Amino acid sequence: MFNRIKQMLIKEFLQMLRDPRMRAVIFGMPVIQMMIMAFALTTDVTNIRTALLDMDKTSASRKLISDFTAGGYFKISYNLNSMNEIAPLLDRADVRAIIHIPSGFAEDIASGKKAKVQMITDGTDNNSTAIVLGYANTIIGSYGNKVLIERLRNQGVTDIKRADNGKVSDTPLKIETLTRAWFNTNQESKYYYVPSLIAVMLFIFSLLLTSIGIVKEKEIGTIEQVMVTPIRRLEFILGKTVPYMITGYISMSIMLCVAFIVFGVHVKGSILLLYFLAGIYLCGNLGLALIISATSATQQQAMLTSFLILMPCVMLSGFMFPINNMPEVVQYATFLNPMRWFLHILRGIVMKDVGIVNLLPAITAQLILSVLFIITASIKFKKTIS
Repeated sequence: MFNRIKQMLIKEFLQMLRDPRMRAVIFGMPVIQMMIMAFALTTDVTNIRTALLDMDKTSASRKLISDFTAGGYFKISYNLNSMNEIAPLLDRADVRAIIHIPSGFAEDIASGKKAKVQMITDGTDNNSTAIVLGYANTIIGSYGNKVLIERLRNQGVTDIKRADNGKVSDTPLKIETLTRAWFNTNQESKYYYVPSLIAVMLFIFSLLLTSIGIVKEKEIGTIEQVMVTPIRRLEFILGKTVPYMITGYISMSIMLCVAFIVFGVHVKGSILLLYFLAGIYLCGNLGLALIISATSATQQQAMLTSFLILMPCVMLSGFMFPINNMPEVVQYATFLNPMRWFLHILRGIVMKDVGIVNLLPAITAQLILSVLFIITASIKFKKTIS
């Protein structure tokens, strides 16, 4: 048995690695695509092109503008003189936000009135708009607190924390909210996307390359030669999956190194646990790919079927959109998606340093899917050669 599997593995490795272009696809493309997508996929909104319409032109308005530009989020690209200049800028998408400070802004602050600042944003991208408005509200709120504290000090208040009893100022102090992101302190999107991209690249690699494994044997005519050998069905399946699992581990190791060197993302949890669970994930992916290969007549048909499965699996994995936000029926459908469970495992080990106990539900689902796919692939292969 072991000798037959050994010969099958040698054949698969020779067939897979003898083409230089195939070697580049297997070991180079996952890393290149991960780097490109990691730089492109980011929810960090910085250097927001902003136009300024300061109708007040006082020291108070200039301090507010300084607060906007100090954090590096807003970049003043245009200084406007009238409201008529706003619409053309937004129509051409030259700016994403406009800060409008009306005249009388400083007078309202000095008299204790409610000063107004208008933020106009390009609403075509609702996610970015929400982030921009969140930044603006935080900056304006911080500016208001500084103004209030300065006013209280000018009134001779030494203990600012006790100045909210209404005797010194008619404007109560705001409650200070201290926030902390537990696993990603600075809320940098690279710590979310880079580990997730490893799962996506492994799924794409294992599904696309392995799905043409059996059907390629049919097209070039070597499947008959394999069938006349004493190799058993399970041995054939192992011979088709183990080489791609090994290359998948190599690609994963390279991507983890790139994630650490280029993006500064390191594995906080157990490396051995991560690699063990990645093996279960790869087994499920390869089993699914062999099901496609065994039921396809041509390589083109296998590739098209793989792409048909690939996109829903990526979209319904929780990689781009939270699963809890999906309709309930779709949430149940994600139970059959191996990428969903591996993303939960990957983020738990890489970002949270959790152990096997906390990941047990995801591990169980991943294991069930892997066994199910491998068994189905073996049955489908039997039907194909009969």
